[in-house]
Amino acid sequence: MNEWLFEHVWITYAIIYVLVTYVYNKVFRVRKLPLLKDAIIYVLIGIGTFVLLVFQMFGLPIVLCLLVAVGLMLLVRVRYFVEGRQKRKADGEGQSEAKG
Repeated sequence: MNEWLFEHVWITYAIIYVLVTYVYNKVFRVRKLPLLKDAIIYVLIGIGTFVLLVFQMFGLPIVLCLLVAVGLMLLVRVRYFVEGRQKRKADGEGQSEAKG
């Protein structure tokens, strides 16, 4: 896989950019910023992505690490979703017993 990523530099850059942007939006973004500040953030993410691309080209598994991070974030979201459904279901059963 690393050979393919090394051969397709622009695709690797795009993959890293998308993954870093996802992590930023889900972890560090607490509120909506004005458009200019938002644009500055994404330009800085692009510059940082270039640095990560250089590390990837030197053999560090940047893409794989970002995929693991995003996978863990998605796993946590699924867990919260399932726990929320179980809680709503338990609350619904408790309310129906109280009425009866």
